[in-house]
Amino acid sequence: MHSPDGFRFDFHPGAIILGTGCVAGLGDELDARGYERAVLVSGRTVGTTPAVVEPIRDGLGDRLVAEFPETTPEKTLGTALSGLELARAEDADVVVAVGGGSTLDTAKALCALDSHGTGAEEAARRAIETGGLSVAEADLLPLVAIPTTLAGADLSDIGGVTLTLDADVAADNSPPSGGVSDPRLMPEALFYDADLYRTTPTDVLAASAMNGFDKGIEALYSPLATPITDGTAARGLRLLTSGLGTIRQERIDASRLENVLSGIVAVQYGLAGADGYRASIIHAFGHGFSHGYDVHQGTIHGVVAPHILRYVFDRIDGRRDRIAEALDVTTTGGPEATAAAIVGAVADVRDDLGLPNRLRDVESVAQTDFPDIATAICDDDLLAVAPAGIDPDPEDVVAILERTW
Repeated sequence: MHSPDGFRFDFHPGAIILGTGCVAGLGDELDARGYERAVLVSGRTVGTTPAVVEPIRDGLGDRLVAEFPETTPEKTLGTALSGLELARAEDADVVVAVGGGSTLDTAKALCALDSHGTGAEEAARRAIETGGLSVAEADLLPLVAIPTTLAGADLSDIGGVTLTLDADVAADNSPPSGGVSDPRLMPEALFYDADLYRTTPTDVLAASAMNGFDKGIEALYSPLATPITDGTAARGLRLLTSGLGTIRQERIDASRLENVLSGIVAVQYGLAGADGYRASIIHAFGHGFSHGYDVHQGTIHGVVAPHILRYVFDRIDGRRDRIAEALDVTTTGGPEATAAAIVGAVADVRDDLGLPNRLRDVESVAQTDFPDIATAICDDDLLAVAPAGIDPDPEDVVAILERTW
């Protein structure tokens, strides 16, 4: 139930452009905003894949002055600084980022560092000391985003970053992570081009889709839920469930893919606003595996989300009727049956995406690591915005992880 005193919703998204071939309009969008010199930021695979970058190059035309295909899943401060150095050398006035959440987060860190002017490296070092990257009051490079995965980290003014000046992080080294947040880091425009999603490896697309799907679930039981986010999350979940099955098909169906893209926009609409972040416990579990484990967070979500939902519904109502309605789940057996049906529906989504259903089947994850993982999960900031009555301790978390094994 929402407060009888009303609600607050403070969200300022950039322009959302969705459709097959829509990146052809990049140049017009930049012209309308007065930008003339773009630096293209991408990952090492995405940025060297002609099927991805050629349409973007064509869309940008002579506005494209430099390319930085150097982001990595580690999304380090060092990488962001290197990208900023190139942008400044080429006198860029806008950053165009293409790829998944790691690239978009790195691009946000780049823009945040730019706000510090000649003190960008000093700001990076201060971030390592304080645990978070600040954004100065000065102007900063604006951002245009072209997502190619479905994790739903794009329509947001926050980002994560690994707190090291090294561009690369060795597998046996796990520097701490931090965050950056500022309304000016919201992309000014976002392009969801179906043609580009078809170039993303199926396994990556499927794992990221689970991550994005869970954002819709968590938005509905968030203590910060509003009628607006209820509407967008519920509609997004319906669109996603109607379309996600096509991701594993050899030829992704055009109309169902459009449903998926529309759904991923809807579930994250309002998720990260000035009044708080609306994802919580499932995403905290995903973050617990984000350092020291070479595994996509969406893969972890697929395994743990049904078990976490059981944990939540055993303790609170969790707005289960609203979630059941969004998932088109109908039962006549009362609250317990509704909870069981929701858990089953989420597991079905995971199975349709072809994701593992046990942690033992996820490469690099070891049962002996559960206590350390549990500590990281309990230290995650997102647990602070879990539904009221949900406050797991490390012992609770280990018990959930054991059930997933």
